[in-house]
Amino acid sequence: MATLTTADTNKNKNTSLSAAPLASDPQEVREILIRYRKLLTAVAPRLKEKDDVKLIKKAFLIAHEAHKDVRRKSGEPYIYHPLEVAIICVEEIGLGVTSVVCALLHDVVEDTETKLEDIEGQFGSKVARIIDGLTKIKVVMTKGSSEQAENFKKLLLTLSDDMRVVLVKIADRLHNMRTLESMVKEKQLKILSETQYIYAPLAHRLGLYSIKSELEDLCLKYADPKSYNDINDNIAKTQASRDKFIGHFVQPIKDNLDKQGFKYTIKSRLKSIYSIHSKMKKQRIPFDEVFDLFAIRIILDVPLEEEKPACWRVYSVITDFYTPSPERLRDWISLPKSNGYESLHTTVMSQGSGQWVEVQIRTARMDEIAEKGLAAHWKYKTGKAATIEQGIENWIARVRETLENNSDSNALEFMDEFKSNLFNEEVYVFTPKGQLRVLPANATVLDFAFDIHTEVGAKCLGAKINKTLVPLNHVLKNGDQVEILTSTKIKANEGWLQYITTSKARNKIKTYLKEDEKQHIDDGKEIIQRKFKQLKIEFTSETVSQVAEFFNCKNEVDLYIKVGKGQIDHTEIKRFYDIQHETQQHKVRADNAKQFKEQIKQINENHSDELVIGEDNDKVEFSFAPCCNPIPGDDVFGFTTLSRGIKIHRTDCPNAHSMMASGGQRIIKVRWASTKNQIYEIGIKIIGTDRVGLVNDITRLISTLLQVNINALSFEGRNGVFDGSIMLGVRDTRQADEIMNKLGEIEGVVKVLRMDY
Repeated sequence: MATLTTADTNKNKNTSLSAAPLASDPQEVREILIRYRKLLTAVAPRLKEKDDVKLIKKAFLIAHEAHKDVRRKSGEPYIYHPLEVAIICVEEIGLGVTSVVCALLHDVVEDTETKLEDIEGQFGSKVARIIDGLTKIKVVMTKGSSEQAENFKKLLLTLSDDMRVVLVKIADRLHNMRTLESMVKEKQLKILSETQYIYAPLAHRLGLYSIKSELEDLCLKYADPKSYNDINDNIAKTQASRDKFIGHFVQPIKDNLDKQGFKYTIKSRLKSIYSIHSKMKKQRIPFDEVFDLFAIRIILDVPLEEEKPACWRVYSVITDFYTPSPERLRDWISLPKSNGYESLHTTVMSQGSGQWVEVQIRTARMDEIAEKGLAAHWKYKTGKAATIEQGIENWIARVRETLENNSDSNALEFMDEFKSNLFNEEVYVFTPKGQLRVLPANATVLDFAFDIHTEVGAKCLGAKINKTLVPLNHVLKNGDQVEILTSTKIKANEGWLQYITTSKARNKIKTYLKEDEKQHIDDGKEIIQRKFKQLKIEFTSETVSQVAEFFNCKNEVDLYIKVGKGQIDHTEIKRFYDIQHETQQHKVRADNAKQFKEQIKQINENHSDELVIGEDNDKVEFSFAPCCNPIPGDDVFGFTTLSRGIKIHRTDCPNAHSMMASGGQRIIKVRWASTKNQIYEIGIKIIGTDRVGLVNDITRLISTLLQVNINALSFEGRNGVFDGSIMLGVRDTRQADEIMNKLGEIEGVVKVLRMDY
């Protein structure tokens, strides 16, 4: 038996930890001790009960014993992971003893023989409920189902009961992302897509801005290492000049704040690598054209009752030296964000360099809330904290409402609904009596009407915004005062679904439409059953799901409605049957990734489960996704569909993250064969200054000098600037890059970009 010894950092008592050895390596035992002591030191200020340390010790020993024979992919003892998750909970989120216990035990029920009842017996029902929320459910997989989505739905069901479930899960995900390098590429793609699609927005929504930024940076690091490293290198290269600029910029502000007797700290906050990359991609600019690389943050040490006037006094000091942009003033002190974020932001023009600089003004309390989100609120129970807490409660109420309204939907639909409704930015509007209403950004008059009351929404004719008449689909803006107009002659219709953003409005409209839809569903189902019988196709959930996917329907019900309404002609089902029949005769079917891998192993001589594009074309049904049009040299993955074999996507495809986040079990490994000499179509976008003969120079370069076929060409010039697109046939990314580099050398060409479809 190995003995681990530590000290009770709160009571100065020696505590002996005995457990079965993880390994014969004493260095690992010492490392476990170091991490355990670090945890106790971090949690010491949050210890309230005399038995808190004993509780943590007991949780650690159970986890230590349960995971004793398990190692992570990196080769390290598994116990490192729950220890690190517990440390993140304390140091980076600000949670206490209960969360530490749950973090230590979060994988015990899922991965070992320990039962949830055992946890409840030793730690009580509160800890057991949190552990249950953190434990993945064993999903019986059916066609169109998603284990990831089912588990995310379960996680959110606990959100309104105990927020610590989600906070511990975010800590768990952060440590998994920090140690992602030990995972195979296929697993990395699945985990980072889940993270970017769900967990980073969730961290942002809960006010965990530092964690959100780190998660996004880590996603980029593994999804696009070249871009990540290029930006990181550029940041390092410009550090000296940036420090010099910041020093000059803040000096007059510091002198004035000192003169007025403020206690303050000034920091410069660098924009995250992910944010820089997103801006470069969105605006199609290089690194050296990203001017807002950093923001200046002024943190004041003032009493709670003096916070607001003190921040505005500092704003006055800044604008005495630098000219502000009126459009870029953000006052989240008077009206905090619903996740509790408070700060005063302004963007000012620096002298001499002509560079815009964002300045953030906040107090130490606001800064802690901005860094640690929800957990920091629990420290402040007076004054504005109560209002902020109410905002968080309102958001949780919206989560609960989304859960209730979508209780009958499948997990994939729920996941999309949740993300589109609850991760958006917000808009603040007022009723005619001045009551504040908070809705997701891009909410319309119709969303507002249903937010007031279901009957008001169902009879909504339009609205008056700031005394001006507007239609149902008018998008609300911050500060709008909205008066809903109703009529008894109005009835909710299907077209309204195009006008709304919120889950509440969508589900209420669907309820009104349900009776009409019921007849279409019955008609459509009967038509499909009759056609299946005629074609000798077995009528099962699997075959109906395949037909639904073939016709790009969301689910079986959507298929029935479209067939019942005549939007899909029943004779078209014969086309589905013909394609299915041909596929079964000539190529391997791929109904799910696991089945495909087994089948491809039998095909490949080396027993690999990897699809090789260019070698397996005649054996396996696959096609290139039109949303990103991959070509040889692109980093790609395969995604199994229900009726159309494998779809090959680029890993940076606009749809990649949502697919991998909700269907990770459908991902397969793909690589390009080096022996094929096939031609693939790509689109290139060219922007520059117009001149006579420019188009001729471009086409001559491509067709004559590079001898590449042009499939389509489109150019538009206006006010001396041109914007063009060219469709080309190329062999691989190397040839595409060569063409783009050569085009960039032509006089007048400013930017050359590969088009996203």
